[in-house]
Amino acid sequence: MDMIKAVEVAQQKEGIDNLRIGDLVRVHFTIIEGKNERVQVYEGVIIAMKNSGLRKTITVRKISYGVGVERVFPLHSPRIQKIELVRHGRVRRAKLYYLRSRVGKAAKIVELIQKKKPIVVDSSAPAESVPEEKPQEE
Repeated sequence: MDMIKAVEVAQQKEGIDNLRIGDLVRVHFTIIEGKNERVQVYEGVIIAMKNSGLRKTITVRKISYGVGVERVFPLHSPRIQKIELVRHGRVRRAKLYYLRSRVGKAAKIVELIQKKKPIVVDSSAPAESVPEEKPQEE
């Protein structure tokens, strides 16, 4: 059992942990057409995540010429070149299957706006002296 886990850990990709449901992503994956290989970009919203570890998959939905298209991507597949995070979405569900029945603006997901952490000023550190401007006398 430990040998299987060791092989799986070696094949896992790094930097995919920050993906969440509702995120708008751009997936770059390799397509083989005969003898030619090319990279195709698929941009859409993550509506579902399933499994864990090496078998983890995401379902990405986009609207193409007025028709909804969904595609399931294995995250750790060697055919996936990279996954770009375009923006985080603000959702309250684990699966967004309800988007299938929505059309137009009703199918939009609001962007998640995160608050910036406040800057903590250490009072024990010496403050930098800023030269004060003197008023010019005429």
